[in-house]
Order: sequence, then structure tokens, then C-alpha cells
Amino acid sequence: MVDRQAEMAALVRFHQAGVWRYLRYLGCCPVEADDLTQDTFLAVFRDGFEDRSSEQTAAYLRTVARNRLLAVRRSRKKAPEVDLEAAEAVWAETVGDRGMDDYLVALEDCLEVGVTPRVRRALELFYRDRLSRDEIAEQLEMAAEGVKTLLRRARSVLRECVERKLGS
Repeated sequence: MVDRQAEMAALVRFHQAGVWRYLRYLGCCPVEADDLTQDTFLAVFRDGFEDRSSEQTAAYLRTVARNRLLAVRRSRKKAPEVDLEAAEAVWAETVGDRGMDDYLVALEDCLEVGVTPRVRRALELFYRDRLSRDEIAEQLEMAAEGVKTLLRRARSVLRECVERKLGS
């Protein structure tokens, strides 16, 4: 039993972030993604699981997570906001089974060399600290419309930089 618990703990440590990101990609809010990620691993633990390659395991966990999401949506009589099969196809094509690690490394590198400290600060305030554009404008001593333009341009620069680094 201890070996199985250790295996499951390792499985969760290795794949939890990928499952959570996938659920967010499918349209879950952060709280719902947290709950469904936990449900996914509980279901896998309860039903038994044979660990195979990392790619096969990631694909299996995505399937379980997607099925858990569908079950929740059905119980609430709420249709999914996205076409889940199409979303899975796009995920598999763009992210694949390697997960988001390559993208995150490329993004961090682009943030270090591709944007000014002021732009990086605006991005941190918006995405990490969840401040509104008005609040960011106040902190950076600029107009709210200027923050909107700054963020839009920063996203474009970062997207191009990441795509270049990944060879897309």
C-alpha cells in the first residue's frame, strides 16, 4: 500500500500542473480547475492505474479530467463552453504530451530579454497581482488606455518571441 501511495504522490507531483492547465484551457475557472484536478487524481487512484510512458500518462489524465468536467457540466445541466473534442485536438497539436514546460521556459526567457522593466512590471501587476488597468495606471503613473495598449503590445511581442524560440 505504501508503494502505491508513493507512486500516486509522484504521479500527482509530476502531472498536476499539466492537468490543471488543461482544465483551464477547457474553460474552467481556477477554483473549478482545482476541484476537477483533485477529482481526476482521486478517480485514477480509486480505479487503479498502470503508469506507462509520461506521454501516455498525460493523455490518460487529460481524458479522465475531460470526462470529470463533462460529468460536472451534465449534473448542472450546463453545456461545455467549448467543443471539448476540438479543444483536445488543438491542445495535442500545439502543446502535445510534453506539457507547457517548453512554453513556460521560453516565456520566462522572453520576459527577461524581450521586454523593458516597466512592461514586465505592468504584466506582473495585471497577471500575478490581478490589478485592474486603472490600478496599474495609477501605480505606473500613466493613463488606463495607455496600460491597455502597453499590455496588448507586450502580449504580441511575447507571443512572437515564444513562437520564435519554439520554432513555430
